[in-house]
Amino acid sequence: MSDYWTPAHYAVENEDAEALARLLADGSDPNEVFGNTTLLTHAIDVEGDGSLQSGRPLTVHTTAVLLAFGADPELADPDGDTPLDIANQYGHGLAVQLLRAHIDGRAPGRR
Repeated sequence: MSDYWTPAHYAVENEDAEALARLLADGSDPNEVFGNTTLLTHAIDVEGDGSLQSGRPLTVHTTAVLLAFGADPELADPDGDTPLDIANQYGHGLAVQLLRAHIDGRAPGRR
């Protein structure tokens, strides 16, 4: 299945933050939807699932790259799950904090 992913989703799946940043800098859409996931919900899912499967601490690299390049922290995937929903499902506190900071920074009257 990975042969059919877009280059940005492939970078997210492999937690390759450098490749993802290059793709986004070259014009890939940070809000791209492929299948049933946005890049951001995919990143949070991969980070959370990777930690569960490996026992390693949660990372936030690909989530941070996407947000830095303008991914919408409130954009739900086609199934209706928001990035915060996915982060909360995994207990991914780093992603929750980062998402909330971006959401609060965008809110009118907040700085």
